Amino acid sequence: MYTLKNNLKLTHFVLLMSFLNFIFFHYPFFKFVFNNVEYKNLNGMFLILSLMILMLVLNAFVFFLLFFLSRYVGKFLLVLFFIINSVAVYFVNTYSVIIDESMIGNILNTNYDESSSFFSFKLVVYLLFLGIIPSIYIIKVKVINVTVKRFFVLISLTLLFILGLVIANSSNVLWIDKNSKTLGGLAMPWSYTVNISLFYAHESKKNEKEILLPNATIKDNQKSVVVLVIGESARSQNFSLYGYNKNTNPLLSKTNNVFHFNAKSDATYTTAGVKSILEHKNTDDLYEILPNYLHRNNVEVIWRTTNWGEPPIHIKNYQNRAFLMPNCKGDGCNYDEVLLSGLKEQILASKKNKILIVLHTSTSHGPTYSKKYPPEFETFKPVCKSVELANCSQTELINAYDNTIVYTDYILANIIKDLKQLTAYKSTMIFVSDHGESLGEKNLYMHGLPLSIAPKEQYEIPFIVWYSDNSSKHLKPNEMLSQNHVFHSVLNFLNIQSPIYNEELNIFK
Repeated sequence: MYTLKNNLKLTHFVLLMSFLNFIFFHYPFFKFVFNNVEYKNLNGMFLILSLMILMLVLNAFVFFLLFFLSRYVGKFLLVLFFIINSVAVYFVNTYSVIIDESMIGNILNTNYDESSSFFSFKLVVYLLFLGIIPSIYIIKVKVINVTVKRFFVLISLTLLFILGLVIANSSNVLWIDKNSKTLGGLAMPWSYTVNISLFYAHESKKNEKEILLPNATIKDNQKSVVVLVIGESARSQNFSLYGYNKNTNPLLSKTNNVFHFNAKSDATYTTAGVKSILEHKNTDDLYEILPNYLHRNNVEVIWRTTNWGEPPIHIKNYQNRAFLMPNCKGDGCNYDEVLLSGLKEQILASKKNKILIVLHTSTSHGPTYSKKYPPEFETFKPVCKSVELANCSQTELINAYDNTIVYTDYILANIIKDLKQLTAYKSTMIFVSDHGESLGEKNLYMHGLPLSIAPKEQYEIPFIVWYSDNSSKHLKPNEMLSQNHVFHSVLNFLNIQSPIYNEELNIFK
């Protein structure tokens, strides 16, 4: 402690900061390494030791460069790193997330309501002891710089040492390359600094201009309506329609013309999952999405949402919670039932024969599952009411989540009830989730892991379809659906002809 009260040479200071960064923030990194390396043999032990040394030396090297160039900039960035690291490692430890590019996108597309639901006393403890207290010391300590000559000597020797260590691990290159995304997503502060840069670089390229699809043609004047319900964090294994042993679908299971299919999401986070549901094929490019495409081709399109994270929507009727609340009545308006307020009347008021309604729900989004449904839907008890999901028993956690599925069942059943009353229309409802959800299996919670390593709970999703008796439609016996089936199935149901239509991705006969 004596050294902390004195002036420190730059070399000593950056080594101390690198050591604290290593001790405070890299338990998840090395936990992953120990779980995936055969450390009982000599090569495995050498790899682990090399990664430890590299972590210490590389961080010290970067800190050294920053402080030599400017002590003020160096202190500012180091304080910022410790503050953000403390929050990042809280989420990594609590929810088993990986801070890769997709998670950065998830974070940057999170609104205040969602982010505030993660607040807990444990987060404050992390922030205080791992972020704020070290930052106070960083601000107060006087760092004594080195001469230019010593700077270049130390830089050269360090680079040679790093190069030698990398060459010595040439036999482990394949293992490092295979796990690079996970390792990079757990290394602080580089997980978020590098991936934020990558995210914005890809976003700027992706969003340069929406690529318009070929014009479509409406082939008949039959009044038709499609209600596309985009679920949030709904996994198929907790739907009794899919064989779950708890009755989470008491209404849909008794409704005629309700069918369900096995399906997989193309991502484990909202922005990519919703994009996949709305696009005609999987691509990194920003092609015109379903609501924009149909709106441009003379279809009435209504988007209602209590969620966020969708691609840019270019339609006239975009209605969020704030828009819907003034005309909604009842306690259900505080939940996703607000999306149903005046929906039937809005359909009847349309002057167009073809209507697409998209309801983007938030019903099963964690960690506050117990706040996503009205009290009367608390069918399964006891429930988890903590945002620190690991503090709840798995029974409590799954009960709370299952209640969100019961509430989803109620919402879908009410949509079908409204559509049945529109006898002049042929109608269908399609429910598909953006991604799944982990509920403590393998000590994982919520969603957002890279798809390549994500467990099935995060990508096996419900795909539920209902159609009216007068629609003269039947369903193909598909064994496995993708989210891209939505685009082409909607075109087929509304009898819209398009050059990009793919019959193989249509669910209707």
